[in-house]
Amino acid sequence: MPPGRRTSASRDPFVPASLALAAALTAGAVLLICGVRDVDPPHRRAAQAGSASADLTRPTVRPLRPADPVRLRIAAIGVDAPMTRVGLDAAGAPRTPPPGKPGFAGWYGDGTAPGSAGTAIATGHLDTPTGGPGVFYDLSALTEGATIEISRADRRTAVFTVRAVELHDRKKFPSKKVYGSSGRPELRLITCGGGYTKRTGYLSNLVVYATLTAVT
Repeated sequence: MPPGRRTSASRDPFVPASLALAAALTAGAVLLICGVRDVDPPHRRAAQAGSASADLTRPTVRPLRPADPVRLRIAAIGVDAPMTRVGLDAAGAPRTPPPGKPGFAGWYGDGTAPGSAGTAIATGHLDTPTGGPGVFYDLSALTEGATIEISRADRRTAVFTVRAVELHDRKKFPSKKVYGSSGRPELRLITCGGGYTKRTGYLSNLVVYATLTAVT
């Protein structure tokens, strides 16, 4: 890739569920911004993604002790991906997996472990610099009730049930809703979505909200 060229897979800053995030929320400065690609996006289905909500009072299973996630599976859209820990960049935003690993899902490792009490954050690319699909290419096809499984290093599998899929304009991104913790084990999957321009890249972020409903 030529020096200075940016793509949607080169930097997708997602904001962590952490003390730093809480401080940013207080300041009202939290935004998710997707990068810029030099070619047309492979599809625009995420632009039409709506939302589906479920009863938030449904009981959940007992939270797990923290353990690193190893693999993420979403049978409904054919995802079976390794997970990699991501940290923060110089600007204080969580990194996504390296552009050379578009099939990986990233986990913000300084936040909540999937299955533990709190909100775990997983990020992934929608597409690649060459226009191919990323790990979350079909994320907008998920609907309420779909299952997300995350295998962990402790040999337990956290099973989450999707309760909502929403598309948020990045200029009006609801940070507290996305990153805030209910105290229950929850999961957010985040990727790019919505309209696209070569100048600004994707204009929105697709967020999947899920709650822990089983442990195997």
